[in-house]
Amino acid sequence: MHIIDSHFHFWPRRFFEALNKRTEAPCARPNAKGGYDIKARAEDKFQSMGWDAWHDLGKQFDHMDGLGHRVDVVSSLGPMSVFFSAVSKEEGRDYALDWNEEMSAAQKKYPGRFWGSAAIPMQDTKIALEVLEDAVGRLDLMGVNLPGSVGADPRIDAERLEPYYARVAELGLPMFLHPTDMIFSSMLDGYNGALHLSLGRVIEVSVAASRLILSGLMERHPTLKIVLSHTGGALPYQSGRMDKNTKAANLPRPVSEYMKRMYTDTVSPHSMGMKFAIDYYGLDHVMYGTDYPCWDPATCLQLLQDVPLSEADKRKLYYDNARRILGLRDPVGMAVAAE
Repeated sequence: MHIIDSHFHFWPRRFFEALNKRTEAPCARPNAKGGYDIKARAEDKFQSMGWDAWHDLGKQFDHMDGLGHRVDVVSSLGPMSVFFSAVSKEEGRDYALDWNEEMSAAQKKYPGRFWGSAAIPMQDTKIALEVLEDAVGRLDLMGVNLPGSVGADPRIDAERLEPYYARVAELGLPMFLHPTDMIFSSMLDGYNGALHLSLGRVIEVSVAASRLILSGLMERHPTLKIVLSHTGGALPYQSGRMDKNTKAANLPRPVSEYMKRMYTDTVSPHSMGMKFAIDYYGLDHVMYGTDYPCWDPATCLQLLQDVPLSEADKRKLYYDNARRILGLRDPVGMAVAAE
């Protein structure tokens, strides 16, 4: 079977080596697992953010090949997306340009098998637009990443960002919304990070997506293409409550209508969660995704066996939806691999 993994992470070492040189947060240091520990804010402790597999694309493809399927990947930033907005605007621009160069180089090395998305610094709207144009124009990246906050500022719906969202919508680019560790980690601390990792990131992506809706951004820009991580966080499960309690926002239609215009993945270690995402958003709005290397693709594939799908629906979920939703194009002269 030919598969596209829509939720995959490759992190270039060059970015982390730059963070290693910083003397104040956000900063990084190497860890014993071949990855890096990260300090997001001055008051935080260093937190492990991966191991060697996150930084070696060749080994990642070797792992995918071991699944017995042809697996292509779409790389998004994940929790690292916030760091470009947590430094000065000039540093954020330079870090983002370096990251995007690395994504473009990976696309050229693995044409038709790897697609990269852009890092965008959000603390300055003019710079965000400049980096966006460079990423999709010069570097041919397929989408952009949206952190759950602008540094420590939760207002990803700030009025000043309207031109940026308008341009992303105009370009028809997917926007990957992923939680980070800037907002809820302090109030959900303890238990060796278990509370924040299990619940805090779910809350963050749900709040961030709600801001895009309640601010009217999705009403004003109906072509804005939001890809929610982790089966949409808590939003599908709370859809009725969202409709009931958001009337004060004075939107022209129920919140659930905007929610169902969003897209999501199958990243849920629970077959019922996967099935509910498909039932709620509709199959055409859900893409196979594994969060690799954070989660195990073999487990994801096994859990999906418990979700009743026809062969035609499996083809959509595993492959067709990602190509359509994300606008994936093969390099010129390269045919799509046969089934």
